[in-house]
Amino acid sequence: MSDEPAISKPAEAERGNSGDIKTQKTPPNAVPPVTKPHRHVVSAQVYDVLTLLLVFRFINAIVLRTFFQPDEYFQALEPAWNLAFGDQSGAWLTWEWQHQLRSSLHPAIFGLAYKAAHWFLSPFFPPAFETFVLEALPKIIQSVFAALGDFYTWRLATSIFGDESNIPWTALWMTVLNPWQWYCSTRTFSNSLETTLTIAALYYWPWDLLQDAKSNKQEPLQVKGNLGSLRASLILAAVAVLLRPTNLLIWLGVLTLAVTRLTLDGESPIKRSTLLILAKEIIVCGSAVLAVSLISDRLYFGFWTFPPYKWLYFNISQSLAVFYGHMPWHYYLSQGIPLLTTTFLPFALVGLYKSTSSSKTLAVLQSNILKTLSFAVLSMVGTLSIVSHKEVRFIYPLLPILHILAAPYVFKFFTAPAASAATTTTPAEGNAAAATSTTTGPVTLRHKIFLANLLSLNLLLATYLSIFHQPAPLSVMTFLRTEFERIHPDSLSLDSSSVDQAVVPKQELFALFLTPCHSTPWRSHLAYPALRARALTCEPPLHTQPGSVERREYLDEADRFYQASSPKEDGLYGVEFLREEMWGGDGLTSGSGGHGEEIPRFIVGFEGIEEVLKKFFEEDKKGREMGVGLKKVWEGWNGAFNEDWRRRGRLVVWDTGVYDEVVAEQKRSVFD
Repeated sequence: MSDEPAISKPAEAERGNSGDIKTQKTPPNAVPPVTKPHRHVVSAQVYDVLTLLLVFRFINAIVLRTFFQPDEYFQALEPAWNLAFGDQSGAWLTWEWQHQLRSSLHPAIFGLAYKAAHWFLSPFFPPAFETFVLEALPKIIQSVFAALGDFYTWRLATSIFGDESNIPWTALWMTVLNPWQWYCSTRTFSNSLETTLTIAALYYWPWDLLQDAKSNKQEPLQVKGNLGSLRASLILAAVAVLLRPTNLLIWLGVLTLAVTRLTLDGESPIKRSTLLILAKEIIVCGSAVLAVSLISDRLYFGFWTFPPYKWLYFNISQSLAVFYGHMPWHYYLSQGIPLLTTTFLPFALVGLYKSTSSSKTLAVLQSNILKTLSFAVLSMVGTLSIVSHKEVRFIYPLLPILHILAAPYVFKFFTAPAASAATTTTPAEGNAAAATSTTTGPVTLRHKIFLANLLSLNLLLATYLSIFHQPAPLSVMTFLRTEFERIHPDSLSLDSSSVDQAVVPKQELFALFLTPCHSTPWRSHLAYPALRARALTCEPPLHTQPGSVERREYLDEADRFYQASSPKEDGLYGVEFLREEMWGGDGLTSGSGGHGEEIPRFIVGFEGIEEVLKKFFEEDKKGREMGVGLKKVWEGWNGAFNEDWRRRGRLVVWDTGVYDEVVAEQKRSVFD
């Protein structure tokens, strides 16, 4: 038997001239023919799988209670909140939105959902319940996208390997049990939506373009249904490219092999007329999606703009991506793909290697599809490896492809034909029988201990990352919001125009975050516009030239806070920043730091800054004048480890005590 999992088509009964099925004598030990499931059975099966995936990802979204990366909130939910509740809502729009680097299509999904939920809930439910629903709503919406990503992974595998094959089910189990999928698919990253759009577009892509012309004389796009499928694919792909321009690399790979036939087997069925149709549909579908995007951006930003151009200009021409990190060229090979595939990595590597060569056990079309998917993976990874700034999320759309490429080898390694499928066929019949029994017949599990260990490791990773690794950035926002509801019950409105400023004085800064930039969500979790907060910023050096000394020496606000102070401060970071920048200047007023900065009710930071705060407020002359008496009122576990030393340890909230004294003084003045 070949070392590649053989994929065979279902056997069909032989029909006579009258149309009746001829009965044939079947040898007692022969493998029974595998019949294709009835279309109604397949339809019911598809519905059941989709329903189960929707329930599964809903549970996934609800269970996920940890923080991963700020883009989950600042590239989607903050602009969505601004869209739903206006400029006075307190949403934090980062520089990328101020300079139109992002398409409004993604946050528009959540913004419209926010608006609809607020319209429905506000007349009937108290604000606290409404904010609870609004916090959960994006996760619920994203769970639908995540379930569709799993579903289309299974459907594409089915279209490649056949309805009767066991391999698509293997691909489905792989995507369901993958820790990265559990950790990221229900997060509101643009990469997560991009992944779903990509695998769905690949499913609808007319793969008949890769078939051997000798097997079918009809032009691929003239086959019934292929043209409509092409349009669906192009529309989904165009949206993915607008969300993340790097997604274009996948489609360039698919188109390149379809047109050039490089490394593909058989004769190309694509004629001049097919190329013209393909070009026309690409232009029409791409233009339609582009028009919708331009209108959406016009409505959101208030003027005409084209975010993909701005993205290319700032990240490539201005080299601002390097400001957020520089990784070695092999990052995606040594870290990216291993993190995506985790325990399935060996099978993914085998799948990539095997699919690049011709196979005698696969049909020509199946072999060509797998080659094209493999080429898309290699071309995207190779191209993005040239770019200095790298993140695993950037190659996330390749994960469903890797699952499909690895599925045959996972299936072959962990299964064997059932004893009832044993056969005593002749050598000439052996390959076909083996192919049928190993991919479509009954099977038994093997290497069970190894499989149990693999699945246990996946479940442990998913559980730890979902519940125990960095949960504090989310739970602290809940604490602050509920404290605000307790202290200012008359200011709980999401409509900024209705906030009673007499109840919540403008000078009250409710929370100051002395943490690395964007360490927590923002308005999507704080909700109330009257709940004013301040955090250290990390704007890139837009005013500097690439390669200049000024850019190399540039430090953002968070960097300046964490930079070691002068020798007179005993090398302790932060104290000089608090004295000179945060609360610089002469003289203090009630609730004010004297230099435009306010004394907050609460200070939020990781426990490592406690020594900094005590040294400033207890030993520094400026700090003592502020009358702050720190009291720890909340702390939250934030994981067993963190690669960033600034984020290690528990997340803590200190009450400054300033507003308690202000309230007491106000009460005394009333009685006097």
